[in-house]
Amino acid sequence: MKTSRSAWLTATAIVGVLSATGALAATGSSAVYDVIIEHGTVFDGTGSPGQSTDIGVIAGRIAALGDLHGVAARQRIDASHLYVAPGFINVHDHSTPEGLPTALNMLTQGETTAILNPDGYGEPDLAKQLTDLAKPGMALNIGAYSGFNAIWEETVGANDVRPTPAQIAAMRGHLEKDLEQGAWGVSAGLDYKPAYYASADEVVSVVSAASKWRTNFPNHDRLRSETGYSSRLGVAETIAIASAAGLSPEITHIKAQGREQGRAAEILDQMHQATANGHFSTGDVYPYTAGMTGLFSFTVPGWAQEGGIDEMLKRFKNPDLRAKIVANAEGALDARFGGPKGVYLPMSRRQLVDVAKAEGVSSGEALLRVMEKGEFVGVFTFGSEDDVRTFLRDPAVSITCDCGADLETRTHPRLYGTYPRILGRYVRDEHVLSWAEAIRKLTGLPASSLGMVDRGFIAPGMAADIAIFDPATVIDHATYENPTALSDGIRFVLVNGTVELSDGKPTGAKAGTVLLRSEHMPTRPMNVAGHGASSLAGVPLRSKTGQPAKLSLDIAQTVDGKAVGSVTLADENNHVLLSARALGPLQLGERWMSVTGWAASPVGQSFTLIIDRGNPRQPGKGAIVLEIGSGERYSGEIVE
Repeated sequence: MKTSRSAWLTATAIVGVLSATGALAATGSSAVYDVIIEHGTVFDGTGSPGQSTDIGVIAGRIAALGDLHGVAARQRIDASHLYVAPGFINVHDHSTPEGLPTALNMLTQGETTAILNPDGYGEPDLAKQLTDLAKPGMALNIGAYSGFNAIWEETVGANDVRPTPAQIAAMRGHLEKDLEQGAWGVSAGLDYKPAYYASADEVVSVVSAASKWRTNFPNHDRLRSETGYSSRLGVAETIAIASAAGLSPEITHIKAQGREQGRAAEILDQMHQATANGHFSTGDVYPYTAGMTGLFSFTVPGWAQEGGIDEMLKRFKNPDLRAKIVANAEGALDARFGGPKGVYLPMSRRQLVDVAKAEGVSSGEALLRVMEKGEFVGVFTFGSEDDVRTFLRDPAVSITCDCGADLETRTHPRLYGTYPRILGRYVRDEHVLSWAEAIRKLTGLPASSLGMVDRGFIAPGMAADIAIFDPATVIDHATYENPTALSDGIRFVLVNGTVELSDGKPTGAKAGTVLLRSEHMPTRPMNVAGHGASSLAGVPLRSKTGQPAKLSLDIAQTVDGKAVGSVTLADENNHVLLSARALGPLQLGERWMSVTGWAASPVGQSFTLIIDRGNPRQPGKGAIVLEIGSGERYSGEIVE
């Protein structure tokens, strides 16, 4: 259906906050809630200070905020002296099929949503990957990127060869298919082989297929020996590739490595300059100065890794090649990780320097010997605490963990401790961040960077993904020597309105679901200041079954940042199908807006509304999409 454009008012920024509408007015006085969370201090994910209020949940969605004392509920959670936040969203998640059904290590950190296939990894068929993961049930929500590395290796192989035009076309087609199937962006790990062999121009030629999807390009920066393993140059390449491809750069687990420690501010300046130049850029960081990866990944030169691990091990046996590999490995260890003292072997629980000393060999030779005996994973110290704090403070940097739901026991402490470490150490104890800002970086900011519209905030109509924690006790206990020690302080976690963690113990509910991105969900800045407004009257829509309806709305932001107004949907006979005054955040982007809410009549139900007038895939016309909690979907067009 088409109509001429009605009144349309926008501003340059948004505030997503709790509706001013009273709780009972939002749902009707006879409402029975599935869950009521009462007496807690609620941080809504926007960066606003916490407020004392109750939260009512119906059918997996937030139905009301306010005083719910005495209101009927099937389950009540007493959050007295606790903080209530949106569930934490991990934009860099390495969850395994074995870990997702229980997700103990992530639920006890407050995570509710995992975005898989970071660093460019993935499966040939994204839809099948997500379906297979969901079959046994999941304790977390999952989404996924399309992985450049996986696409490159599948098409070009493991050798350092140039792709043909036909292969470039095939890779572009694979990426487009993934986006059609709901991918949340295109990730890459250009520091990992064989994607390492791709030139910047070749990467652009592939990932630019995603440009019209208005999505992001999270990349593990490529550090080259010939440039001194410079983090700054690696970040510059990520920004250049994404900008040339028409994507938003995301600096994956942003860091200032080795010899460039202390230069975090310069790296952030690069990111900010890209945004100023029109290429909205973000980063993500985890609160450790060491990471975990393959022992060979960043130490063995690219030419020696060509063809895969088996071919690499064959080269180790050639005395001339071995000497070159050892020399390169020692240079990389010195430049990136402060020498061999920065390498820990979690599988055998040894330090690399101790291995070298025991065998009377150099650090590079010791590294090769460890791999020849079948140990391929290492923990590498790369950075400084001062740099971590600098990255944490930056408003455009989300907090992630570079981890996921997993049953592995010899691993990195980030798998069990990241988010409680942030909240306990960097917020409560060291005051690096405020509670409100840390929670924003775990929730609203990553949601906006991904393009999500109905998660990341506590507000009417939003999915009831909620983490409840004790600010006085939350802390991590996992160490490199004991990496699976559970954190303290995360008391309750709800996923889609179902309690997955109760008083610190998993319930086994498996309420997680697969989250898919549509073309109407752009990556965008999270604006938390200013005001906005929108007004439409009688815009024709049609349901999935072809039933006509008319949409009217009149929404504005108040001076204190609350969304107020109304959204109404009526059928062709003017019978009200949906009437809402309890609104979630009014999210605004370039020629784009979205709002969630709870409709009190004719029956209580949630809704998510998107009005998209800037979609490059549909030039010259705008789309309206209204999803109602009952499963009904209405859509229409606005033509200039």
